[in-house]
Amino acid sequence: MYKIDKTDLGFQLTFGGDMTEAELQTWYQESVCVLAGLHLPFGVIIDMRTLAPLPAGAQTLMVKGQAMYRSCGMQRSCVILEDPITTIQFMRLAKQSGIFKYERYIDASVHKDWRRAARNWVRDAVAPPQ
Repeated sequence: MYKIDKTDLGFQLTFGGDMTEAELQTWYQESVCVLAGLHLPFGVIIDMRTLAPLPAGAQTLMVKGQAMYRSCGMQRSCVILEDPITTIQFMRLAKQSGIFKYERYIDASVHKDWRRAARNWVRDAVAPPQ
């Protein structure tokens, strides 16, 4: 399951459950449409609290999508997770796509006010608590 929402900061992406390569392909194609013609800097908050680790083919599409968001103007992103394996996976994928230095990660099981911390990073480059 995925969802793309426009926000005052840019976008909020939500990913959850066991996502297949086909679902990630649909997300990628929808993202192409959403980002078409977008030329201003924006931020992204990604809620992955319920996402299971991605299978190999889906990982490739995620890397491609992350790089596309960055090339279309994404300045910073913040990923909200609860699963340590998914966290490690997404840190690795962000390194592959080239967005790692612009992205921060928040463990929602530890930081209850993750929304505020994520907004502070995306809007003002204030790093979230570790």
